[in-house]
Amino acid sequence: MRQVLADCSASISELKKNPSALLNEADGATIAILNHNRPAAYLVPADTYEQLMDLLDDYELSKIVENRRSEIDNAIEVKLDDL
Repeated sequence: MRQVLADCSASISELKKNPSALLNEADGATIAILNHNRPAAYLVPADTYEQLMDLLDDYELSKIVENRRSEIDNAIEVKLDDL
């Protein structure tokens, strides 16, 4: 059985009946949407989603930085005065 990774959960039927009430009841928390008692989706607040996207961007940028650091031997030294 798959683990439910949210403190709040609701069935797809509950979501269809009254999505606004479900969001109000969750009070900004992530909601696991269940289908036959298994997570089918997660309803994530917009702020949380935006933070996750920022973290993902930061992670991707850090991978680029680490890759370029490993290529430091190929770098060309330039003096600021020459720019």
